[in-house]
Amino acid sequence: MKTSAFLYPWDVVGDPDAAARIADLGVQQVTLAAAYHSTRALTPRHPRHRIVTAEHAAVLYELDEERWAGRELRPYAAGDWAPRDAYSQAAAALADAGIDVHSWVVLAHNSRLGAERPDLSAVNAYGDRYPWAPCIAQPAVCSYLVELAAEAAARPGALGTELESCGWYGLAHLHAHDKIAGVGLGDAAQYLMSLCFCSACREEYGQRGVEPHLLAAAVRGALEPVWAGTASPDAGIEKLLGAELTAATLDFRTRAARTLQESTVAAVRAAAPEGFQVLLHADPVAYHCGANAGVDPAHVLAVADGVVVPCTGGAQLLKPFRDRRSEGSVLAANFTVVSGMGGSPGTLAEDAAGAAALGANELRLYHAGLASDGDLAAVARALSRVG
Repeated sequence: MKTSAFLYPWDVVGDPDAAARIADLGVQQVTLAAAYHSTRALTPRHPRHRIVTAEHAAVLYELDEERWAGRELRPYAAGDWAPRDAYSQAAAALADAGIDVHSWVVLAHNSRLGAERPDLSAVNAYGDRYPWAPCIAQPAVCSYLVELAAEAAARPGALGTELESCGWYGLAHLHAHDKIAGVGLGDAAQYLMSLCFCSACREEYGQRGVEPHLLAAAVRGALEPVWAGTASPDAGIEKLLGAELTAATLDFRTRAARTLQESTVAAVRAAAPEGFQVLLHADPVAYHCGANAGVDPAHVLAVADGVVVPCTGGAQLLKPFRDRRSEGSVLAANFTVVSGMGGSPGTLAEDAAGAAALGANELRLYHAGLASDGDLAAVARALSRVG
């Protein structure tokens, strides 16, 4: 089973042993970040540093200035956490170690863009903006994400790409000093808190015969039992919002996500060489938001070459994709292998076997740069047992 480990360029650049260490794990591929959101990352083996702070969303290579000239939105350059063309330096070292390199591109997740252009961020039914979540119904955002994907994915030497956050982002966000867990939110409440009421979304609701101010009021009313603690955590969206409004919002958001996914994949393929593989990080529940964008499995497998599916909490999300894939589709099971982040590298071989039984034909390991020495040793032992 083909296996790829996620890495950041700063895990490799400046560490002469990094590429060989990754090759010794038994992986055939690295999924290397080319465009990434802000983060604070541990580098437990790097000879020059232990913590890297990426202060804002950025591309980790040198921008093509001609491509972006005159555009309303453009990517941000990285700071000293990934100077110059850090991606290419890391990719070259990995390739020299005999490892295939695929790019890793984060799209609709950008807090700096939200801070500088708040008019383009998602807005909830209470009027609160989510600066980390650019709204994909905004034409300027969609155009920017498609162009970013085309440039960041098809890096020289890359054999494929994995597109993260290629869809709606919402309330859920691993934020600094987070304090929003005081009220438990089920799937339905998460969805209602992720519905967007920016100018573009309001216009779309109106075109579908739904008055946006009435919809926002209905969402707020539906959430009152949640804040009061009287709503069932298992209540469905229709139970809270009603069938008609649920259908109207789901139809609009599903269509917007499909448009972005189709346009993005087409742009990447146009920019990349023949045979370039395009995968999406995906969740089979269409209304889910976040890094693993909610998709319609049949649709996304007809558009992309496959999907990367989160499986750390169990591999059941693979089944809807298994039932709709065609021959040649990639179904990659993504497992966290960092013990400190809830992963279980010691059971990776058994987890991989379970995922294979549910249709997985590839593995993804999150994240080889963040893992301890003990975690990596456990991964190497597990991969020696995976066929």
